[in-house]
Amino acid sequence: MAEKEINEVEYTIPLRALQRCPRTKRAPKAIKLIKEYVARHRKADMEDIWIDKDVNELIWSRGIEKPPNKVTLKVAWIDDEDLVEVLLPDDE
Repeated sequence: MAEKEINEVEYTIPLRALQRCPRTKRAPKAIKLIKEYVARHRKADMEDIWIDKDVNELIWSRGIEKPPNKVTLKVAWIDDEDLVEVLLPDDE
């Protein structure tokens, strides 16, 4: 049986829409925006998108009121499976 190939791509996700929501709801909204962006570009269901703990900590690093304006993330998936992972990029 052949090994499954993991596909990866990097996206820079704009989070400008956070400025239109209340300050105390911006970090949770950022997580939802990331999931919606990945679902739209990977044609995946929202339930099949898994966000890494490090990405969550990056969004919440400055608190609930001041998440970053844009993030660059690596999206990995296997063609046969439905699971899509959102990770921090490898800066080498």
